[in-house]
Amino acid sequence: QVQLVESGGGLVQAGGSLRLSCAASGSIFSLNDMGWYRQAPEKQRELVAAIIRSGSTNYADSVKGRFTISRDNAKNTVYLQMNSLNPEDTAVYYCNADVLDRRLVRRVYWGQGTQVTVSS
Repeated sequence: QVQLVESGGGLVQAGGSLRLSCAASGSIFSLNDMGWYRQAPEKQRELVAAIIRSGSTNYADSVKGRFTISRDNAKNTVYLQMNSLNPEDTAVYYCNADVLDRRLVRRVYWGQGTQVTVSS
């Protein structure tokens, strides 16, 4: 089994910054794509940013230039640095990871989510 544990959410004023972390642990053979999604109240979950193992990244248009996704393969951890936050960024943020486990079974895992609230 594989677990993803997120941390770093909280309450911040508009214009502020937060850094989210997501650590994967358990029966991991390799981590492939990793990403951050968010879900605001009464809205669908949306992709915020994704990063493949080699480091190539992809961002939602709404966060380009403000958010940066990165990963530490040695620590099985993905990060999301969020700058210039605005109230529209308020949501529960989820990380996910495409995992090949030690039984060589591949599946996508999700974290439990961390709340980010941006006050105006």
